[in-house]
Amino acid sequence: MGVFPDTVSLVNGRDADYRTPMGSRAGAMARHFHYKQFQYFGIISDDLLAGCALAHTAWLGMAFFYVFEPKTGTLKEYTWRSPLGRDLQMSNSPREGRSRFQQKGVDIELGYQDNNGALTKTLAIALDGLQLQATMEEGSDYQPMSLCTRTGVNGWVYANKVAGKTVTGTLTRAGNTQTLEALGACGHHDFSAGYMRRETFWNWACLSTEADGKRIGLNLSCGVNETTFSENCLWVDDVMIPTDGVMFDYQRDDLMQPWRIRSLCGRVDLTFTPSGNHRERLNLGLFASNFNQLFGRFDGELRLDDGSTIAISNRFGFVEEQYAKW
Repeated sequence: MGVFPDTVSLVNGRDADYRTPMGSRAGAMARHFHYKQFQYFGIISDDLLAGCALAHTAWLGMAFFYVFEPKTGTLKEYTWRSPLGRDLQMSNSPREGRSRFQQKGVDIELGYQDNNGALTKTLAIALDGLQLQATMEEGSDYQPMSLCTRTGVNGWVYANKVAGKTVTGTLTRAGNTQTLEALGACGHHDFSAGYMRRETFWNWACLSTEADGKRIGLNLSCGVNETTFSENCLWVDDVMIPTDGVMFDYQRDDLMQPWRIRSLCGRVDLTFTPSGNHRERLNLGLFASNFNQLFGRFDGELRLDDGSTIAISNRFGFVEEQYAKW
């Protein structure tokens, strides 16, 4: 448990000494089906936002992908599911390996490469009429958010987050190709795995952009990864700066109204104005999900240790509201 200075090489979660709530060693079925994995790659620019996730709950594998164009309001979104995750392969390492979802007409791959400590994350998507190739180079000096926290009486979660890095590559739709460099794209990446709570709810916010001549990243959450240690942080260039707990103030009956996001330490004071929402709803009784990932604009300021501030004006990013029973 704790906060690590670098990205962990291997997360062999199902080998853990996983226990029942009464303290006895859990059986093989519990070790397999209680283990959850989630990986996400987000692309952020003024002209295009995209998000792609692979999730494996052991009972169900899922993939989603969407592309949103702020100027036109056009949203193209896809969701695929696979019972028992038969069509989904998940990497156990955020440093080396690949995660892949394949069904008829869809091929999604998240890749991880370690070149002497300089990490690279890639996303490749091939659909009918759409192809995406995206690359995020962390470099050897980048400080990721890397931690392992307790969850409930017997669980734990490893989480690795990256933001504030540029993204290169191409997006081709209906024969027309856009380069992500020309769009000024930045990215966010999330690699999470472990024995998560059976039933949970969280909010999350992410920003990845340039402001005041600096690369800025933001990763904030409320409801997960907060037992003793916290994943809340911001980045200025390659330096990660922890923040205290965060308050998410918003209208749950109308998520498209503005959100207010503030950290208790005063480092973060932002307003988020939604432009669109990618929503996933599934209710099977024993298993359920009510997931909202909203994309829109952040305004406000970030305050650093020396008292200086970084103004955030009309910068695109993401927030989430999610309930999961898995």
